[in-house]
Amino acid sequence: MPLEAAAAAWQLCHMKIIIEKHAEGYVGYPAGVQGVIVGQGNTFEEALRDVQSAIRFHIETFGREALESESPALDAFVAEATL
Repeated sequence: MPLEAAAAAWQLCHMKIIIEKHAEGYVGYPAGVQGVIVGQGNTFEEALRDVQSAIRFHIETFGREALESESPALDAFVAEATL
């Protein structure tokens, strides 16, 4: 896939990204995407950039269709529960 076509494919892709803070740093992944796409970093911003890079690589390697879902995540929430 030519670079311009790959760039155009991912630039139109809007996704919800989950960023989790852990003792060792931050981990990010796209919500509602099947498969494993993960980014990490020492800061929120590093993890976000890393997961964006991983998503772009995934699209360039497998095509935008690989991220399409019959039931995409419309929103993401965090809830706490006592069990």
